[in-house]
Order: sequence, then structure tokens, then C-alpha cells
Amino acid sequence: MRLLAIDIGGLTQDILLFDTSRTMENCFKLVMPSPSAILAEKIATATDSKQPLLFTGVNMGGEPATSVLRKHLKAGLKAYATPQAAATFNDDLSKVAKWGVTIIPEKEILPNEKVIRIETSDLDLLRIEKALKVFDVDPDFDGIAVAVLDHGAAPPGVSDRLFRFQHLHRVISQQRGLTAFVYLADEVPSYLTRMKAIVQSIKKDIPLLIMDTPIAAALGSLKDKEVTRHSHKVVVNVGNFHTLAFHLENNSILGFFEHHTGLLTKSKIDNLITKLVMGKLTNEEVYSAGGHGCLILESRKQVPFVSVTGPQRALMSSSRLSPYFATPHGDMMLTGCFGLVRAFAWRVEKWRGEIEDALG
Repeated sequence: MRLLAIDIGGLTQDILLFDTSRTMENCFKLVMPSPSAILAEKIATATDSKQPLLFTGVNMGGEPATSVLRKHLKAGLKAYATPQAAATFNDDLSKVAKWGVTIIPEKEILPNEKVIRIETSDLDLLRIEKALKVFDVDPDFDGIAVAVLDHGAAPPGVSDRLFRFQHLHRVISQQRGLTAFVYLADEVPSYLTRMKAIVQSIKKDIPLLIMDTPIAAALGSLKDKEVTRHSHKVVVNVGNFHTLAFHLENNSILGFFEHHTGLLTKSKIDNLITKLVMGKLTNEEVYSAGGHGCLILESRKQVPFVSVTGPQRALMSSSRLSPYFATPHGDMMLTGCFGLVRAFAWRVEKWRGEIEDALG
């Protein structure tokens, strides 16, 4: 069985071609620029050459490309976008139009104007397949698992930070396990428009699983042998843009917080974790400091074993909490992919036994 697992972050996309006939160490892996980072670079190139832009495609991750687009517009350069592509930069298309982007119908052809055309999409299977073929790797697979961070399409006037937190809060309140955030293609809530766009992008008739990026990383980190030894723990993913921490007892979520990594320091993360575990962290404290929020269902008297993963994990080096730096299967950058593989085995019964046997 072969599963293509793709963890799409803010700056990198981490790709694992999981093959049950191989040891994990011998499965093929790629760590490449993220689609949003590639998009930002294309926009910056157009700005440098003073060329107008045309965005077509589907909704995808908008940072860091959104800030680069706004610089393009402030330079007095034109940009056009179809509605689905424009949603990449903001769910409220009236805001995108106010920045200076001209919203055009999906099939409209611009009259006699030379533009740089950019197709927006988080998932480019054709490009991944080409990369594999360059190294004579067969690009066929039996399933696809993808992770993206989806804020959701917030209603007008509602903060996207608040809307995302409400989604996380609602799911955890209903089912207190990380696997509650695992969706098959036909299960994705309508308001998770970035995930919906992933479903729209895949033309192959094979099983598709989708989940949230930092949650996939948290799930994957549990495959580290040292992390597995501890039933009571805090699992932290320090991503390039978001930091998400779960307080866990066995497989049950006792609480969590999500913040923006750029606003955090080592001491701030230490304090957030300590207050989370002890039940002293409030949602208002996190939100007012620029984060998404906090939910505490149960508290404990002292901080347990702390496991850290993520590309910005160095923020917690020399932390007073003495965290353990998780490296499941010996590869920290593929932690999210390992979480996707675990989730796929859990949800797709046909392949469950074979995947679990291969994972050990």
C-alpha cells in the first residue's frame, strides 16, 4: 500500500510517500517550499518587473502572499482575481476589492492586457508527481492525506482568529481526542473552505483524508517512543506562523491554546503552558495578546512531561520546563506526515492493518 502524505505549512510543504513494503527510513521524502511561499515569490517577481497580475484557481493559504500582494498594489500595479482565487487573500471579497484588486467572473477574459497569470491552489499533484518521476519513483499511490491550517470562512464582521477558535472549541467539546479533527473528503464542514478547495483540486478517484496542520503534527509526535511512554503530557507544535499546545491525558484533550508564533518568546510559551495545565490561562488573555484562544476542560497541579516539535521549536531551547524535542521515526520535519499516516489508518479500514503493521 502506498499513501501520499502532504503536510502544507506556512513556509514548507513536507511530503512523504509512505510505502508499507519499505521501512519508514527508506520511504521517499521531500521538504519543499510551501504553495503560499511560492505564491508570494511569484507576486514579488511581478512587482519587480512592474507587471499586472491575474489570479485564477481556488482558495489556498494566504500568508505570506497576502502582504506581498498588498505591496504590489501600493506600488500602483494592477491585480485581477476570480472570486475563488481572491478568497485566498481574504474571505471577505469586498476587502480584497478595497485593496485594489479587480474581482472578475470565473471565465472572463481580460481584454488585450498582458498579465502574469497565477493559478492558486494548495495542492499541485502534477508538480509532485513530476518531482518523483525525475528520480524514477513511480508516482502511483492508493490514497492521499493532506494537512492544511484552515481558519474557516468567518462571517462578515467576525474575526478569523475568533472563528477558528470557535471551530476548535466546538470539535473538542463534542469529542476530546485529536482524531476528532480528521475528515474524509465528504465530511469536511462547509465553512472550512481551504480544505474544501483541496477536495476540489483532486481529480483522482482514490481515498482522501484531510486534517489541520498543527493537529496532524501533534498526532504524529505521539509516535516518538519517548513521548509514548508518558500518559500525562503537553504536546506543543511551534510552527512558522502558529503555535498550538495540547494538554493530554492518554488520548483525551484536557485543554489547549493556539497563538501566533511571531508574538511569542521562550518565557511566554513557558508561562502559557504552565497556566494552561494549572487551569489559570484564560481565553481572553490569549486572544487579547493576538492569539486565537484557550480552552481548559481539566487542570492539574503541576506541569507534566512536555514534548515539542515544529520548525520553530528552537524557541523552546533552554526552556525552564526542560522540554523533550520529539523526532518520531527520526525525522522532526515529517511529524505532520506521520500524523496523517496514523489518521489514514484509523479512518480507512481497508488499509488499517497493513499500515499499522508497517508502523510497528
